[in-house]
Amino acid sequence: MTEHTKLFIPGPIEVRESILQAQTRPMIGHRGKVFEDLFARIQSKLRTVFYTSQRVFLSTSSGTGLWEGAARNCVTDDPSRGVLATVCGAFSERWADVFERNGKTTTVIQVGQGKAIKPEMVRDAIKAHPATFDAIAIVHNETSTGVMNPLEDIVAVVKELSPDTLILVDAVSSLAGVKIDFEALGLDVLLTSSQKCFGLPPGLAFAAVSDRALERARTIKHRGYYFDFLELEKFLVKNNTPATPAISLMFALDQQLDDMLAEGLDARFAHHTCLAEMTRAWARSQGFGLFAEPGYESQTVTCVDNTRGIDVKALNKFLASRHMNLSDGYGTLKGKTFRIAHMADLAETDMRALFEAINEFLRQ
Repeated sequence: MTEHTKLFIPGPIEVRESILQAQTRPMIGHRGKVFEDLFARIQSKLRTVFYTSQRVFLSTSSGTGLWEGAARNCVTDDPSRGVLATVCGAFSERWADVFERNGKTTTVIQVGQGKAIKPEMVRDAIKAHPATFDAIAIVHNETSTGVMNPLEDIVAVVKELSPDTLILVDAVSSLAGVKIDFEALGLDVLLTSSQKCFGLPPGLAFAAVSDRALERARTIKHRGYYFDFLELEKFLVKNNTPATPAISLMFALDQQLDDMLAEGLDARFAHHTCLAEMTRAWARSQGFGLFAEPGYESQTVTCVDNTRGIDVKALNKFLASRHMNLSDGYGTLKGKTFRIAHMADLAETDMRALFEAINEFLRQ
């Protein structure tokens, strides 16, 4: 571990040694009482993190799998209805593509990179559409641009103008880093992945799913199998999964949830806010800009506008000599921005060490 490179990238995020070690517990079968007890413990704790008394599905997949699950289970084949996809960057654009690849009529609201989806845009789109949308898809935290969309305000518009529209939220890089109250907001699907704010290795995804989303799924014939919400529900009530899950990762999840809840969710959210403010203050102090629209900056990953024109590849090469790594800009933003994650179990001392190392590079 002396050669370990500390990750400041927005996933996979840095994982604590104790969580890595939790994966090494002896293997168990997934069709027995020991596994059912493990699943039940995890289910109870996940519901606490998601702020719901309803179900939280666990999938051995990335969050992308649950994107497809939401598309297949929550949007009918009625071409007059379809889904309203809100696009503000590479990952929200990709989710819109997933709907289209599953044959769902997709209406897109798109803003420029670095901009946020505003509630008035959603209001206009709903009013302009001749029929009720089956669903709206919202990426809460756009990882490629460091933008956090105003979820509560957008949801309020949907509830006011189109209460029958299901609300599907990707919180892959925000849930467990900021509070998202599934039931208070009245969401229908809220999905995330293990390798971001949960501070786990990649390979698991989770989705809180409402009763009315399940009722919608019952009306749809072709839901597939692996991400069929009704199949997942049938096994969940028995504290199990339809297919063999990643049991070692579940051991780690069980441990990490214990640690998160012992820390306290409010304290964990405050910690993420503190690291975000530190990172933004550092960027400004060194003459960089913030790529996200003011007022919509992410609390979990900062996209730094490379206003100084530094060589990001050279920066990462220098950081590698200090056993650190951050992310270049994503896609067309490569070289124009760079991204610093401040999520999961990274500490203030970790961030200061990173900033000191970047400052050393800048002085050269």
